[in-house]
Amino acid sequence: MKSSVELKPTKYSDQLIDWLTDLGYTHCFFVAGGNIMHLLDSARNRLKCIPVVHEVAAGIAVEYFNQVSENEKAFALVTAGPGLTNIVTALAGAWLEHRELLVIGGQVKSADLMSGSIRQRGIQEIDGVSIVSSLCKEAVTLKEQMREEELKSIVELGTSGRNGPIFLEVCLDVQGSAPKVKSIEMIVEKEPARTTSLISSQVDLVKNHMNNTQRPVWLIGAGVSRATAAQYREALEKIDLPIITTWHGADRISSRAHNYFGRMETWGQRAANLIVNQADLVVVFGARLGLQETGFNWQEFATKAKIIHIEIDQAELSKGHPRVDHPIHGDANGILASLLANQFDGYSKWMNYCKEIQRLLPLNESSNETQSGFVSPYDFYLAASEFSDMDDIWVPASSGGANSVAIQALQQWGNQKVVCDNGLASMGYGLSGAIGAAFAAPNERVWLIEGDGGFSQNLQELATVAVNLLDIKIFIFANNGYGSIRTTQRNYFDGAYLGCDTQTGLGFPDWHQLANAYGIPAINFPTSGFNDSELASLLQTKGPLLIVVPIDPEQTYWPKITSHVTANGSMASNPIYRMSPELPDSVQAQVGVYL
Repeated sequence: MKSSVELKPTKYSDQLIDWLTDLGYTHCFFVAGGNIMHLLDSARNRLKCIPVVHEVAAGIAVEYFNQVSENEKAFALVTAGPGLTNIVTALAGAWLEHRELLVIGGQVKSADLMSGSIRQRGIQEIDGVSIVSSLCKEAVTLKEQMREEELKSIVELGTSGRNGPIFLEVCLDVQGSAPKVKSIEMIVEKEPARTTSLISSQVDLVKNHMNNTQRPVWLIGAGVSRATAAQYREALEKIDLPIITTWHGADRISSRAHNYFGRMETWGQRAANLIVNQADLVVVFGARLGLQETGFNWQEFATKAKIIHIEIDQAELSKGHPRVDHPIHGDANGILASLLANQFDGYSKWMNYCKEIQRLLPLNESSNETQSGFVSPYDFYLAASEFSDMDDIWVPASSGGANSVAIQALQQWGNQKVVCDNGLASMGYGLSGAIGAAFAAPNERVWLIEGDGGFSQNLQELATVAVNLLDIKIFIFANNGYGSIRTTQRNYFDGAYLGCDTQTGLGFPDWHQLANAYGIPAINFPTSGFNDSELASLLQTKGPLLIVVPIDPEQTYWPKITSHVTANGSMASNPIYRMSPELPDSVQAQVGVYL
């Protein structure tokens, strides 16, 4: 970290790192390499530098760090060639989730850069900018020193408008060159601030519709920041109308709030999906309304409602699906804050109906089957939610049953944060993400839940957990393979299994021996669950812990969206309010009054 005595820059890499500290960067996740030797040398005295085993872990950890941290920022530092190619998955994940991720890469000396038709000139040389340009808001190679103002303006693009990754690769000779003269002043054009009158007119539009509705729903997405949600938490949880969230907006409101009615998505909660699709007004705050949220059958999304969509990215408003009656290109945070200063009432009949829907539709449906000797993942999440503390951080896996069940059954409350990456839905995100979250909030406990297949893809980062004694409680859903792939092969190919479990070619370690190799305690999830005194004690003890949770390889995951054969013989997806299995007619009549 930077010492109390200001460090004088003696080379350009010193200047570059100093400029990043000016922008609030405090942490650097990295894998060392020759082509970043000057940058790493400069960072070690100015930042908290955290080595990881594999570059993809650095990128994922940075993404989750910046999602969790309230006052600090991190970036990833990787060497040229394989360092860059290894982190591409993390860049893709952050790009699809519209999240901040600054990656600084090394590059060979500027004189050694390839030209013409040759594939490589310098050692480990590869054209990083060409590889990642489609995944970044900006990707630049520094073949010579860049002035302070220009470099800072590029970095700040990552958090301007719709967030996204920034990639800078710096030639080795540029890193080590002597600092140039003092920077000149430079005017940087930024997106013009939205006027008070514009915001006021946007708020008035929503208010006018609120005053002429009987069944409103507010849908909160990740475009509403955690800071805004925390600042206005009391007002948000007091308002007497239904609040529903997307998965990424889940922690903006407590599941224990009287007006919280769950998460709407293709793998969402049945009650939430039914409520949204019976509303006569849906006000969307900072959610993309992508196919994951509306379902593939987006034509039948919220057909009874007027939809007001508040979104900072004009492209999302213009994409053509779903139907939006009033697109508002603006900041959901400011509009939400202004609306919460108003009084909205007269929806008591609608609120009572929503509560009845929620009462009739449990989060663990009776249609789910778990064989004897295994743990129901639904019961696990419901019990874990009750056991958790109000400041815990949840990191469910980004794919598979560990993730989809979390969307449906996890009940966040208090100041808890929930972070995952669903856009790319890549296996192996969990452990690296949990590492970033743990460094961002060193005084909080991190719950990591990931399947054995996904965990195996980045299990080398147990070394990072162990050497830093991170307070991560690792729950491995052990179902002996890739549960989602097994289900697909069973449903579509009559159980012609291949490469989905140990019987068809996959291999897994002995989890206890693996954990012990890193000095991490490991236990099996007890039959008495969180009521077990040993487990409860270990979960309250600071430091890493690995718990193996036996999950039925044939576990069912209901409800979900399925497809059906149309009159002309083609296939079509059900709308999100028609999740399978179908409800009994008597229950459907009670929960689908306005359909």
